[in-house]
Amino acid sequence: MTSTVGRLCFSNKTALAPMVRVGTLPMRLLALDYGADIVYCEELIDIKMVQCERVVNEVLETVDFVAPDERVMFRTCNREKDRVVFQMGTADPERALAVAQLVENDVAAIDVNMGCPKEYSTKGGMGAALLSDPDKIEAILTTLVKGICKPVTCKIRVLPTVEDTVELVKRIEKTGVAAVAVHGRMKEERPRHPVHCDYIQAVAKTVSIPVIANGGSQDWVKTYSDIEVFREATGASSVMLARAAMWNASVFRSQGALSVDEVIEEYIKYAIRYDNNIFNTKYCLCQMLRDRVESPMGKQLHAAQTNEEICEVFGMTDYYKKTQAALEERRAALQANHCHSDQPTLEGDIITMAVRFERREYPPQITPKMYLLEWSRREKLEQPVYETVQRAQDRAFQSTVIVAEKKYRSALWEKSKKFAEQAAAIVCLRTLGVPEGKIGEKNSGLVNKRKREEKRNGETGEDCTAAETAYRKRHITQSSQKEEEKN
Repeated sequence: MTSTVGRLCFSNKTALAPMVRVGTLPMRLLALDYGADIVYCEELIDIKMVQCERVVNEVLETVDFVAPDERVMFRTCNREKDRVVFQMGTADPERALAVAQLVENDVAAIDVNMGCPKEYSTKGGMGAALLSDPDKIEAILTTLVKGICKPVTCKIRVLPTVEDTVELVKRIEKTGVAAVAVHGRMKEERPRHPVHCDYIQAVAKTVSIPVIANGGSQDWVKTYSDIEVFREATGASSVMLARAAMWNASVFRSQGALSVDEVIEEYIKYAIRYDNNIFNTKYCLCQMLRDRVESPMGKQLHAAQTNEEICEVFGMTDYYKKTQAALEERRAALQANHCHSDQPTLEGDIITMAVRFERREYPPQITPKMYLLEWSRREKLEQPVYETVQRAQDRAFQSTVIVAEKKYRSALWEKSKKFAEQAAAIVCLRTLGVPEGKIGEKNSGLVNKRKREEKRNGETGEDCTAAETAYRKRHITQSSQKEEEKN
């Protein structure tokens, strides 16, 4: 049996509920700051998560789970590691286990969404659709409990009758889950409908595992003291807040809530510090503004297209610039550390080296790509082929060059596609021990090419006038550039 030492406890807790587009890192950290004991991430679909790669983001000091298209699906940090619950949408036990195993070392617990009534969840047999398939619920939860070391929980909605709801939760309890969250509305009901506290109470009286009451934001919870009132009304062990926390995360604050404007400022700081998705940030801020969303400030927010523009709306431009400068300084320091070695390393089938293309280190109109092309021709090889990718989070580029069926690339990302290709060419040339054209470098490949051109015309460099030599140099350079552009 797995040890429970250090495992997340779900009794007598207040939690930030999982909310799509809301429960990202900035909101989770904000809720923790104000007193929440546990924070849930937004529902993340298993099919998308299972394709992700775990990446340590040294600049932001986060752990990112990055999709093949470079989108960050889930971002977390050490600050929340022992209190964040990863919620997934799933309808497949084995895929659910694969996702749980991918993230379990970076989170405190795994939760399965069985309550979302929205079509994007239910159409795949996930969310509230699972409520009508208790066999699948049991299979998913049992597989997770047996397959990972972290606590497993689930979040459900109540069924049409109290008896059916109690029977379902009793079956869930037998799978070995650590807790169950119960939203006191049926899947057809919406926030305008009253929450069924009696259903939650019946469940809490029947099972021995902690029951987390959810759904009280509209009628019950408007202040911190209301949280305890809702807990008593439902007989639950803990309380989970969604909309009340979305509107003002300081509802978790035992000393009393802060003004929404203060909360907005703190949220924006986290959003900038952790490079939150711009559209996600806008959505959360609009939810906080509520009836002010149509005000001049709200309209400016709607028009904002970057995090910097959002900061301008709220008078936080100085904070944005200061934070970006600090991140850029950290990025430069990390890259400098990565560059301390000129020795190539092998990553899979790709030879890598931490190098950067510095334009000032090369003569005008001379580049490493030109030298690599010349060397390839001299060796009677096929011309180099460049494959370049761009990552979404900062729009930086990284290129791989293929020469003689071998791949080369720089470990560093560049700000432009052209520079990324030049950096890849440098890695290839240095690995092969071939000149790359830097100022002051001897044995230029382009010089060799010029001599061949001169011999082809029956001349030597000594026979040419200065004007003719200059003309040939320009001609060769232009030809090489045209070849490079074609590639």
